[in-house]
Amino acid sequence: MTEQTFADFGVNPLIVEALADHGIISPFPIQSMTLPVALAGHDIIGQAKTGTGKTLGFGVPLLHRAIGPGEHGYDELGEGAGKPQALIMAPTRELAVQVAGDLEMASKKRSIRIAQIYGGRAYEPQIDSLKKGADVVVGTPGRLIDLMNQGHLDLRFVRTLVLDEADEMLDLGFLPDVEKIVAATPAGRHTMLFSATMPGPIVALARRYMTQPTHIRASEPDDFGATVKATKQYVYRAHAMDKMEVLARILQARGRGLTIVFARTKRTAAKVSDDLRERGFASGAIHGDLGQGAREQALRAFRSGKIDILVATDVAARGIDVDDVTHVINYQCTEDEKTYVHRIGRTGRAGKTGVAVTFVDWDDMPRWGMINKQLELDHPEPVETYSNSPQLFTDLDIPEGTKGTLPRAERVREGLGAEKLEDLGETGKRHASGDAGGRGGRDSGPSRGGRDSGGRGSRDSGSRDGGRDGGSRGGRGAPRAQGSGRGDGGGRGDGGGRGDGGGRGDGGGRGRGRGAGGEGAASTGAAPTDRAPREGGGAPSADGTPRPKRNRNRRRTGGGQGGAPSGNASAPTAE
Repeated sequence: MTEQTFADFGVNPLIVEALADHGIISPFPIQSMTLPVALAGHDIIGQAKTGTGKTLGFGVPLLHRAIGPGEHGYDELGEGAGKPQALIMAPTRELAVQVAGDLEMASKKRSIRIAQIYGGRAYEPQIDSLKKGADVVVGTPGRLIDLMNQGHLDLRFVRTLVLDEADEMLDLGFLPDVEKIVAATPAGRHTMLFSATMPGPIVALARRYMTQPTHIRASEPDDFGATVKATKQYVYRAHAMDKMEVLARILQARGRGLTIVFARTKRTAAKVSDDLRERGFASGAIHGDLGQGAREQALRAFRSGKIDILVATDVAARGIDVDDVTHVINYQCTEDEKTYVHRIGRTGRAGKTGVAVTFVDWDDMPRWGMINKQLELDHPEPVETYSNSPQLFTDLDIPEGTKGTLPRAERVREGLGAEKLEDLGETGKRHASGDAGGRGGRDSGPSRGGRDSGGRGSRDSGSRDGGRDGGSRGGRGAPRAQGSGRGDGGGRGDGGGRGDGGGRGDGGGRGRGRGAGGEGAASTGAAPTDRAPREGGGAPSADGTPRPKRNRNRRRTGGGQGGAPSGNASAPTAE
């Protein structure tokens, strides 16, 4: 029996040719099961494991039904010409970019216009693409809602609606936005919902907005587990102080290609990426604290091979569809079984093999026990493993004698800096990690606590609270004498801050404007430098008569703190 091809399903020949140009001839199981149902216009609930080809499962039928400018039937669209005919919603920016890329590849020989609408980028280019005309829109719920509310996104003519990774949209709290967007589309649309898992709220959503959907669940005949059989899984109980050493050795295993390292937190992802770079590895990070430009820069560098290690948080677990990812390493144990499935689903994709390694700390053992039980894995008690453990070298084919630093002779990749950082007009996010900004980073702009950043407590910032050399409260660089410190009439700071004219000194109140602040005030900086020495324990007043020595142990009362009596709160004028 010959293997079926996309042409056998009656798909538009131009789509078949475009796929063939990229070596895609025969559909995967989820695609071959989806195509006849979707091409007939029936609603579908498609459930398949991550990495089995769901994107083309809905993408090919969607493109087959869409009409581009100049194609037969486009002029008959009337008012709907140039308005979205198909809408695809994805939970993350990375997944939206990946889906749009696959659709552009499949429609390369056609005139269909595909618009990407997601956050992190400037609004104007996305609005312009909608105004020029978009036949297919791929986006994330938040930005779609924004443009819909502004009147730029018209969904009245949508004929095909796709919800991709619907369970992730549920986990991220997007379900109310999704329902609002779905309600803005025509009731007679063709709806397809795809997901790796089907929790109760997603089933309820399908029942509410779909008409007699066909539930399709695809898997290989001999693959009954929740994870892809082609992925070999290893689980090690690793000590937190030794994880980086173990990771550095795994990354030098024979045959290792592109590798994704997953961490639970943004801070850990950034730290692991920085540590790997210091050890000579070509690595980049992608996490929520980075701006969209930096995230896309890291993904482009990873796809092009400039870096071969991508350290990511779970926000990137869905949407990274990169060829030849041979290893996935869970630097930190996942929160639940669903996250585990999606993490290791970045390797062993499209029929290829892969390796997944998970580090389990002692504190993670109860959590791992639940994951192992839910997924029916064969690793209930991970082996205690260190960077010099023989089983580590044997399991992952690591050369004997491998150390925690990549030899200089093997540092052949260009690195993240070789990939251009695009200016996307984004707002509110940092543009790079590590030495290019970030929290507390040098020259990081408006970040909190950064050097030269103008933030709270920053150096050269001019802020009130602890700034240095900026006319701030108690600035370190301000001389505390001669009219600018705690002298006669001087303000507390370098010409600014608390004590404009009234110093915390002899006769002056501490508050702003308390005291007369004459020629010796901080605002002028003209305090005399050759005052008369104290005689009898007190400094001379304005008329030359000695004053009693201040008792520092006496409780300060009245308008001036520790200065003249409250009835005479004004500071004397220096002569």
